[in-house]
Parts: sequence; structure tokens; C-alpha cells
Amino acid sequence: MIDKIRRTILATGAAVTAMAAAPRVFAAQAGPGGVTEDFFQKGPVRIHYETAGSGFPLLLIAGGGLNSTMAGLPRGPFDPIAEFKGEFRCVGLDLRNANAGQSSGPLEIDRPWDSHTDDQLSLMDHLGINKFMVMGFCIGGPLVWNLLKRAPDRVVAAVLAQPSGFRPEIPTLTYDGNMTGWGPELVKRRPDITMDTVQKFLTKMYRNNPDFVFTVTRDFVRNCQTPVLVMPDDVPAHPYAVAMETAMLAPKAEVSMYPWKEPKERVPLAVRQVRSFLKAHRPVSA
Repeated sequence: MIDKIRRTILATGAAVTAMAAAPRVFAAQAGPGGVTEDFFQKGPVRIHYETAGSGFPLLLIAGGGLNSTMAGLPRGPFDPIAEFKGEFRCVGLDLRNANAGQSSGPLEIDRPWDSHTDDQLSLMDHLGINKFMVMGFCIGGPLVWNLLKRAPDRVVAAVLAQPSGFRPEIPTLTYDGNMTGWGPELVKRRPDITMDTVQKFLTKMYRNNPDFVFTVTRDFVRNCQTPVLVMPDDVPAHPYAVAMETAMLAPKAEVSMYPWKEPKERVPLAVRQVRSFLKAHRPVSA
């Protein structure tokens, strides 16, 4: 009788343990190509992220403006996870409140850029990563500069691909684009957010100090000691002049050929340059 009771208690304890572990087990899903998707929560912020490969960590920020998601990475000029997961531990995330993504959190109208940088640094903390490299496309350009400002001791090298920036001849371009292409859909999904809040958020982000790369000054870039590789573009949201100015100012900057996205035959050469840059600046102990 005692043995039967003991077996019942042990079985019940094992079931409770399994149930407690279940949310974490079910949250992590291995997708195609060895990519693992998961979530982490920090206060009111919930971040959807993925990891793939092994080696020194490489944080990847997709293009797409405030609708930047991990799904956008393979739709860019090249798929950085496919290209680099054989040599680096690739980490991607959906930007907080991207309409097609699964990350969510409040709109911090007084610190729009820093709130996204908080998420990126918190994700690396969650993964137990101290030092890392970063590659950002489009909106990833300003976000990379903000990471270099906020965590210069953690980011060992950075790649800025087709970075966005301020274009004085179209001064409200990014503000207007997000007021129509991001804000209305967000408000539909989130009854706690109004278009007035969106307007204040975007004004602080893009209009209160519209200049250069939005997140840092020219003096900061001039004094930045982190190695950076700049890959210019020249469409309205990705001004060539701003990209080249950062490359000229940053003391440890390199620049890719231009154009590098067209014709398509040039893209593999650009990828080889990125790989060489990352390997050259990867810490020896990694």
C-alpha cells in the first residue's frame, strides 16, 4: 500500500514538472534550415526571435522600416542566415510592433529608437551573449548606430547594408511612409494605441531632429572606434550621400563596391566581402 502511494506521488510530481516545462518546450520550434524560433518576455515586452548556426554571435536586423521582421531577411538582396549560419550563430528578431511580426510592447513615445535597442540588448542578454557582431538592413542602419552608441563594449563589428537616413530634399519621407504604411494597421490590431500616439512616436523618431542617420551625430561617427562595413544604396529611403558620409567619417570604416545589388551577379561578390569583414574582426578566442 505504501509503495503504491509512493508511486502515485512520484508520478504526479513528474507530471507537474513536465507541465511546468511545457510552455518553453512548445514555444521553441525548429524550422527549415535548422532555424529555431522562440519568444522571451521582459515586463510588457514580448519578443519573437530565431537562432541558427553556431560560432561567434551575429545579430541580424531585417529591412522593412517599422515593419521589420525575421521573415524579411531572406527576401532582401541575399539571405544572411543562409549565408552565415555555417560560421556564425545568427540571431534575428521581429521588431517590436511590426505589423506582420509577433513581437509586441508599448509605444515609448519619448524614446522610440532606444526602445528597440533595449529589445535587441535584452535579447542578447536572454541568450547569454555578451559580445556580438551586428548586420542591419535599411532601418537596421540607424539601429546599428544606436547599438554602437549604447553598447560600444559589446558590439565588436557592424555591417550597414542599404542603410536608411535623412534625405533633405524629401524631409518627411520616412515619417509619412510610417504614418500610412505602419500606424493605421497597428491601431487596428491594438485598441490600446491611437493614431495620436503613433503620430507622437513617429514625430520623436523622425521629425524632432531630422538629420543624418537619425540616431547619432556626425561627431559620434567621427569618434566611433568600432569597425564598420558600409554597403550604400541609393533609393529615396536609403540615401547614398549619407551612407558615404558615414564611411568617410568613421575612422575604422570600410565601404563596399557600388552598386552591389545590381546586376544580380554582383551580389555574391558583396557577400564575400561581408564574410571576409566578419571573419577579420571575429575575436580570436571565438
